[in-house]
Amino acid sequence: MTVATFFSLAVHASLAMLLLAMLLTVIRVIAGPTVADRVLALDQLVAIAIGFIALIAIKTGFDLYIDIALALALVGFLSTAAFARYIYVTGRNEADSEQAQGQPGADRSSRDG
Repeated sequence: MTVATFFSLAVHASLAMLLLAMLLTVIRVIAGPTVADRVLALDQLVAIAIGFIALIAIKTGFDLYIDIALALALVGFLSTAAFARYIYVTGRNEADSEQAQGQPGADRSSRDG
């Protein structure tokens, strides 16, 4: 077995593993019981897509794909931060409305940073 053959097999095996990871992650996005589970699964999908792009860049030898992967990583980080902010604000609003109604809500002191 030559180095090129081994390298090709390794790339194909990695693509297959990433495909399996992507399918399992899509199931988590669909079936995630909470919004936080779905956000984490979407972040993981971005990481898997970056892996796909990197492997395609290695397989084809086209270096521009690496720049695309870096741009996707930046967009993925910003979207995850925006989702986290949304979950934080939504949770705070729900706790405020529960306290206004006299129901026991979540402890706000742990969230007020």
